[in-house]
Amino acid sequence: MKSKGQNTGQRARPTKPPVPAKSQEQAGLEAAARVIAAGGRVPKKIGLAVAAGAQRAGTQAVQARPASAGPTLGVAAALAKITPARLVAFEILTFVAAGKAHSDELLHGARTQALAEADRHLATALVMGVLRWQIALDARIRALLERPNQALPEPVLLALRMGAFQLLYMDRIPAHAALSESVELCRAAGHPHASGMVNAILRKLAAASAASTQKQPGQPIYESTAAFAERLGHPLWLVERWVRHYGREAALKICAADQVEPDSGDLFGAALFEADPALPQIDAGSRLVAELAAAALPKITGRPARIWDACAAPGGKTLVLARRLPDAEFLATDVSPRRLAQMQARFGRYAYAGAIETAVADATQLPETAGQFDLILCDVPCSGTGTLARNPEIRFRLKQEDLARQAERQSAILNAALKRLAPGGRVVYSTCSLEREENEQVAAQVPDEFTRVSVAGLLESVAGLQIPPESVIQNDALRTLPGLQACDGFYAVVFEAQAQR
Repeated sequence: MKSKGQNTGQRARPTKPPVPAKSQEQAGLEAAARVIAAGGRVPKKIGLAVAAGAQRAGTQAVQARPASAGPTLGVAAALAKITPARLVAFEILTFVAAGKAHSDELLHGARTQALAEADRHLATALVMGVLRWQIALDARIRALLERPNQALPEPVLLALRMGAFQLLYMDRIPAHAALSESVELCRAAGHPHASGMVNAILRKLAAASAASTQKQPGQPIYESTAAFAERLGHPLWLVERWVRHYGREAALKICAADQVEPDSGDLFGAALFEADPALPQIDAGSRLVAELAAAALPKITGRPARIWDACAAPGGKTLVLARRLPDAEFLATDVSPRRLAQMQARFGRYAYAGAIETAVADATQLPETAGQFDLILCDVPCSGTGTLARNPEIRFRLKQEDLARQAERQSAILNAALKRLAPGGRVVYSTCSLEREENEQVAAQVPDEFTRVSVAGLLESVAGLQIPPESVIQNDALRTLPGLQACDGFYAVVFEAQAQR
């Protein structure tokens, strides 16, 4: 036996620098995660640390997948198995779920536009479909979980929703493609331990879907409001309001219309655009409001009419007004500098929009130097519940208590506009909301000194309108409902100032 200081004739191994405590913890957690992902077990102490680490990261730990599920793939290997369309759709849905962007903006962004045309169409169909049917999809998924109330990490839930939507609502997608790529999305998102669960649930959904297509359709049965709200992917509180305000059948039609691509519309005939190809391309409901506003301009003699579009972006209604009223002077304002810049770029594509003055301005605080106006369009920011087919994520973000806050802001904008009217001038107040707080109740607060103008008479003068005006009038206001008219849901009412003020 050699003493402590005896020379052994061998070179001493260099001493490794100590690993910082944080790195040691991280290495241990990563090793434990690899064991769990492969279906193994780790000591309780380390397992608790993994769960704590997941909690600190803002996620919740999911039970380990069984060893029979086989080894997991790395992130790079999983990404290689995902088609570009599904990967982009997953990324967009992730941003939308985090409240960081709107689906419409992302679907028109550079990432989506870089896709091949077929992939771009698939990505759009996946994003819009998952958002439209999310409530119905979640109900089907929850029923197949071992613990229906289990909270899943968002990436796992998104992978399940995407797979379920393709299996249940897209008949041209092969089941194996929907299933396998959803599993790879789960792995690529850093949740390989949940891939076995995703695989099992989607296989059960695929089997249920195949079985349902072989059954003969039975007689329709009565559905409760809760049942058809869930089946058609809408929050119950919102559907219950529509049943109260518009009736059960109308509410059913609204919900059904929200689940498909918006109708291109038959409100206006093709002859309207054939006669004037320079008209801007906007949805039929927005065009109806803009045409109503143009018809509402009072007769002005001896000077150009002055028109203010108070919440103008994205500018489609302003363009219709400019085309219909070429001799008028226009001011188009918006509170958002970014949206105003986008609107200015849009105006640059139309020769007749060159004289439109634009400015960043809060509609409630327009400078006094702007003067008075003969016509003001207040197409105010609103809940957007009339546009759920185009903006499906609204149904998850909107809360019932938001309506009072929206109405307060809308009343402030309308009252500010009324004060800027020239004698005999008119305000068109409009929203794309179906909620009375934002429409009838705001209009009811207008002082008696302002007179309601008949919308029916104005609509009779609108060129190219293919429907009877009375079909879109309620209580002397414009009211369209998705599923009942071939357009989004809009409300509009017209007020006139006294000739001598």
